[in-house]
Amino acid sequence: MNIVVLGLTVSSSWGNGHATLWRALGRALSARGHRLVFFERDVPYYAAHRDGTDFPGIDLRLYTGWADLRGPLSAHLAGADVAMLTSFCPGGGALARVIGDAPRPLRVFYDLDTPVTLAKLDAGEAVDYLPADGLGGFDLVLSYTGGRALDALRTRLGARRTAPLYGSVDPAVHHPAEPREAFAGDLSYLGTFAADRQPALERLLVEPARRAPQRRFVIGGAQYPADFPWTANTFFVRHLPAADHPAFYASSPLTLNVTRAAMAAMGTCPSGRLFEAAACETAIISDAWEGLDQFFTPGDELLVARDANDVLGALQLPRETLWRVARRARERALAEHTAAVRARELELLLEGAARATDAAEGLSCSA
Repeated sequence: MNIVVLGLTVSSSWGNGHATLWRALGRALSARGHRLVFFERDVPYYAAHRDGTDFPGIDLRLYTGWADLRGPLSAHLAGADVAMLTSFCPGGGALARVIGDAPRPLRVFYDLDTPVTLAKLDAGEAVDYLPADGLGGFDLVLSYTGGRALDALRTRLGARRTAPLYGSVDPAVHHPAEPREAFAGDLSYLGTFAADRQPALERLLVEPARRAPQRRFVIGGAQYPADFPWTANTFFVRHLPAADHPAFYASSPLTLNVTRAAMAAMGTCPSGRLFEAAACETAIISDAWEGLDQFFTPGDELLVARDANDVLGALQLPRETLWRVARRARERALAEHTAAVRARELELLLEGAARATDAAEGLSCSA
């Protein structure tokens, strides 16, 4: 298949989870014989934190505006089997009309941020990456979130056919590694700052750090404000490219996963960091949310924390216990949550949507 994607970014993993997902999925799709062309708007904040522009399996096309997008996009859509628009694509609402006018490809919307999308709608905010008339014009709507989110995409936004396509991990990028002294700690956390994640982060990392001054806590990420409640035993590592993630995870026996509030409330929305840490064979302690057990078994493949006491208790577990949890999580991740698995799932979803679309058009012609 020739797949054209209009999305947020592939070139920079700074402050977003889209880039790492697409790099892994692009490599996996290429290995299965597909071609992926990704159009990314060249914006200053990603250009300043760019990891690269050459990624296996992805033909990355940077553009500055409609003037230099129109010609290349039209040419690629003319030969595409699939045209996909993603959440947070700049000007996505207008680009949806361009996809809708293209006569040939299957039209797909992939919402990697469904709980955030729905929360914005609940707050009465404009969502510029959504078409004004909703999602009814797409042949298939994919969501990074399963469960109730799929119902909401149908009832609130008019999606006709929905399916989950969860995050994944590329084992060639995320794997066991040697620790680095600069990242060393007892508990690590890797994630971009988000205000709606802050209460849980304070409960599950800041409070344990205050209560265990002899322990070392390490946070890696971007966009942390000056007034973040740092403690003397909490250390900060600025934005890390994906190539440094394995060493970061390997440098602590336990890593924390914290889900954004909207995603935790919606449920069935696993962070990509969850799969990455598991593939790096680091024991995970995660906040609790509905559907977590669909991806990893609590108490066996990861630990669950509801408060600071749970985190402090996990820090006291023998290293051998944490290692066994980490090993089982890696086994599960490699069996069920790799980009290769998701690429095959995507193939089946696209093939099913194409058959359903052809059947519907056939009935329409018959009528």
